[in-house]
Amino acid sequence: MQRRQLIKCLTAGALFSSLLPAFATEPVPLKVGASPLVTGDILEFVKPALAKKGINLKIIEFTDYIQPNLALADKEIDANLFQHKPFMDKFCQDRGLKLTALPGIFIAPIALYSKKIKDVKELKKGDTITIPNDPTNGGRALQLLAGADLLRLKEGVGHAATVEDIIDNPLRLRIMEVEAATLPRTLDDARAAVINQTYALPAGLNPVKDSLLIESKDSPYANMVAIRTGDNRPELVELNNALHTPEVKEFILEHYKGSLIPSF
Repeated sequence: MQRRQLIKCLTAGALFSSLLPAFATEPVPLKVGASPLVTGDILEFVKPALAKKGINLKIIEFTDYIQPNLALADKEIDANLFQHKPFMDKFCQDRGLKLTALPGIFIAPIALYSKKIKDVKELKKGDTITIPNDPTNGGRALQLLAGADLLRLKEGVGHAATVEDIIDNPLRLRIMEVEAATLPRTLDDARAAVINQTYALPAGLNPVKDSLLIESKDSPYANMVAIRTGDNRPELVELNNALHTPEVKEFILEHYKGSLIPSF
């Protein structure tokens, strides 16, 4: 009889333990790499929701496009949110990394800016335009310029276009490829620059109000969370779920005034 009572007590105790709220145990740390202002702000917004799930979100900011994926692959962080899938795929191919993209969250349109002109019609022969030097965003920049008839590219190159794919350049524009993070600074010297949203906003540039050209809203380049391939920890599932809620969609629309577009 005593043995049966002991088993009942142990069983009841186990059941009670399984029903304890998440905050009864130590919070699970989750380090996520982000870019300043944009993805960092979105992660800050979902931080309280994750805390209720027993997850202590730690946002690690990076100011370039190289280190977040290297840090993820080296297990210095658990995930990152700063890039679109084509960029990640190319990066992984070049570096031999195994990362996986989760569903897209928002589109950050790439745009053309200038401190010297107010309309692309003011561009003159021999003007310099700076673009990102990474393959996918460089291709996006060239497609933006081609869409405005400033350039003509080889048929079928799509967003994989490079400067070598330019087959017609009526104004003989000088297309200069530079590190994406330095693009805002090139506006002091170049006639115009095609700048990623990640670096436009911190420089005080709003793509809706300040750009000469802006990427179409049906762009396939949605920013998403990247994780290490095969890493299926519950906290990563919760992170992805938290980033795909009506509240996050509303936050993106209101906070960024249309300069970011939810993709879910």
